[in-house]
Amino acid sequence: MPITLRPVTIPDFGIPHERPAIPAAIYEARADTAFERAGADWFVVYADREHLANMAFLTGFEPRFEESLLILGKNRRRVLVVGNESRSYAPVAGLPDIEVVLCQTFSLMGQTRATHPNLLAVLVDIGLAGGDTIALAGWKYLGPEEWTGPLPTFQAPAFVVDTLKMLSGDPAAVTDATSVLMNPVDGLRSVVDVHQLAAIEWGAARSSAAVWRIVNGAREGDNEFLAASRMGYAGEELSCHTMLASASPGSPVIGLRSPNGRRITRGDGITTAVGYWGGLSSRAGLFTDHDDAFLETAKAYFAGLITWYATVDIGVTGGEIFERTVGKLRAGKLDSALNPGHLIGHDEWSHTPIRPGSTEPIRSGMPIQVDIIPVPMPDNWALNNEDSVIIADETLRGELKRLYPDAYSRIEARRAFLKTEIGIDLKPAILPTSNIQLCLPPFWLASDKLLTLD
Repeated sequence: MPITLRPVTIPDFGIPHERPAIPAAIYEARADTAFERAGADWFVVYADREHLANMAFLTGFEPRFEESLLILGKNRRRVLVVGNESRSYAPVAGLPDIEVVLCQTFSLMGQTRATHPNLLAVLVDIGLAGGDTIALAGWKYLGPEEWTGPLPTFQAPAFVVDTLKMLSGDPAAVTDATSVLMNPVDGLRSVVDVHQLAAIEWGAARSSAAVWRIVNGAREGDNEFLAASRMGYAGEELSCHTMLASASPGSPVIGLRSPNGRRITRGDGITTAVGYWGGLSSRAGLFTDHDDAFLETAKAYFAGLITWYATVDIGVTGGEIFERTVGKLRAGKLDSALNPGHLIGHDEWSHTPIRPGSTEPIRSGMPIQVDIIPVPMPDNWALNNEDSVIIADETLRGELKRLYPDAYSRIEARRAFLKTEIGIDLKPAILPTSNIQLCLPPFWLASDKLLTLD
């Protein structure tokens, strides 16, 4: 079927107000399962401001200015080790029966260390001792091709790793258990419960609405600050920095750049992205109302997007999604800059089963970012249509409908719109979480015109 550009009105799907709260019993179940899977006397989870997702998922707490440790032990021992400032923020944690312990080495430099400055002493007071086995979760883990040392290495600060090794008395007793949370097949953050999925829909709906306010509000005479300000940021927790960048012929569009005061002129390439916990949306195109050559490239890109949605389903391997999507892009003389899809949560990218040759299957409960960045882009061109989806079998869809009917209604309304107006009939297992799912306006000064499958 041909791809055409035509006027389409995007309905008001609604913007959720309060983010669904994760029940305390769910945090308990996550912590208990994580400890059991880690298979050690203690499971230690590291977090800092950038690498907060594992701790936030397990506790509902994430450090704001400092580093922190979550320590899980036998008999449901749960300890949050924080610095000076995070101690006052720790009550936001939703994990029941959590102890809060001060370790001032996690505090910012120059703040007092007069009470509990030594991490080793703090851990000994908690109960960690020589001879204990310790599993540590950092912010990511290395594949076998990345490390050949006789002992594991860790994506966590050296002073934390060294302290744990010194405390255990045997460096081999400290193991990397990050995969318990982040393995792309069965990591606890990769296949999540209905409550987390509802929270993800909240973030995706709000971030996509923010992106559409930017795109739909674009006007000649804008500068980048003015254009970005239309997102209507209301203080939502960010999964990444907000992006908006433009460039005139002769310069590339730097997609990861934050906005500045640059004046946007007709014919510029332009891109923006807003990411909240659970969902990121991005759109990129030309700051004009038409361009024949660009439209043909945009159609080839849209064909790749359609192929992605047509391929993804429960049980389909990541390798198949990769090959089919990239193959369609290459037929249009494009490629994918990165993996065409990845898992998403509190952080914008946790891991992905969608890799060349991957035999890892898509599973019910996976939140996936449809992240297909087309390359090469000549000169100052930019194209992107990025949103998240939820993969859910019939049972999980039933849970979502029963427990979170408003979220389910928005999802079903989006599905109906995609079928009737965009021409895409999604499989039952693919739940659209974005208010602008598959809505691609190639030309920002004619944002009422979207690519459709007719």
